[in-house]
Amino acid sequence: MPYTEVEGRRLALSNLDKVLYPATGFTKGEALHYYVTVAEALLPHLRGRPVSFLRYPDGVDSTAFFAKNVPPGAPDWVTVREVTTVSSTPLRQVLIHDLATLVWAANLAGLELHTPQWRVEHEARADRLVFDLDPGPGAGILECRTVALWLRERLASDDITLLPKTSGGKGLHLLAPIEVTPSSSVSAYAKKAALEAEAAMPDLALSKMARALRPGKVFVDHSQNAAAKTTAAPYTLRAKQRPSVSTPLTWDELIAARTADELVFLAEQLPLRLEREGDLMAPLLDPELVRPLPGS
Repeated sequence: MPYTEVEGRRLALSNLDKVLYPATGFTKGEALHYYVTVAEALLPHLRGRPVSFLRYPDGVDSTAFFAKNVPPGAPDWVTVREVTTVSSTPLRQVLIHDLATLVWAANLAGLELHTPQWRVEHEARADRLVFDLDPGPGAGILECRTVALWLRERLASDDITLLPKTSGGKGLHLLAPIEVTPSSSVSAYAKKAALEAEAAMPDLALSKMARALRPGKVFVDHSQNAAAKTTAAPYTLRAKQRPSVSTPLTWDELIAARTADELVFLAEQLPLRLEREGDLMAPLLDPELVRPLPGS
């Protein structure tokens, strides 16, 4: 078993040649290399947030393991915090604050990294707002764009700046930095905005998850603002047929896209994109953009 040293931590690496994405041949070693390459942009978005892992030890076509609690055998240097407010039983969750912990997680085939909208120092009190725009059958990311632009304008009227990223699948995520606010209040605000979007675009936007209503429409999922819910982190890999990435966008490139394929980004594209664009989701961490939610 090969070993490596990362920031003074000795790590055993396993099965680096194992193919995790059969459709493309993308291996576990390539997944580790990807996470190391994007770590500078990714880590600030994970810092302080308990991570839930979607693990695919036998690849994306096999059974996934959703792990909230710290996996067995974690090194004693991995930062773990007890989370008590959002679960009926306490959770012991990992915080990924450094490159060594990120490499350790990737070596567990933790392909997808999901975080809540709050940090451990203010559990169940969110410091960001999120909408997950999820297209139903017959709709796609370009239809999500129409809804996203409406939400952008609507929230701008409340002095809230939404930042877009791809979900890594067919949808979009919109995020905004906000003053620390009880998650229940953030959920209520997001639900109200989703209902307003549905009223403004009844043939396109949908505020309810009901499958029967989904064809041709975009579900404005406001539920991920609930304290117990999580959202795919910026720059996480997604367990799709190809190693796609949840990728921050500019509004200009989202508006300019003519096809859905222009808004699909794979792991191999991200290093050059980051070199060219920098972290387009960095404003999410900018204290100057933090705003109170109306009524909070």
